[in-house]
Amino acid sequence: MGSGTREDVAIRNRKPVSQRQSLVSDKKHKATMSSTSQKHRDFVAEPMGEKSVRALAGIGEVLGERLAEKGFDKAYVVLGQFLVLKKDEELFQDWLKHVCCANSKQQRDCYGCLQEWCDSFL
Repeated sequence: MGSGTREDVAIRNRKPVSQRQSLVSDKKHKATMSSTSQKHRDFVAEPMGEKSVRALAGIGEVLGERLAEKGFDKAYVVLGQFLVLKKDEELFQDWLKHVCCANSKQQRDCYGCLQEWCDSFL
């Protein structure tokens, strides 16, 4: 009888379901962690000029409207605040949270977008 059929060997060598799911989850997590949105890539690819605040990664229609109501209607105005806060991640994200109720992902996306833009253009 020995080692059994190919199917028996395959079943014995197979990782438990929990390990397989963990590997799949890790791969998905790594893929999303290192990627940026198309909106982010578009924004950092060129000077911002007169772009709307909504052009910033993490800022959509709702947050854009909230920011505009408080005088932050253009991306360069938000950049000004980013620079006033000395490009400090925690300070900027806290400011964004308080001024327009941005969630943590929106805060990270916007910060990352402005940080990369500054690295390229300042």
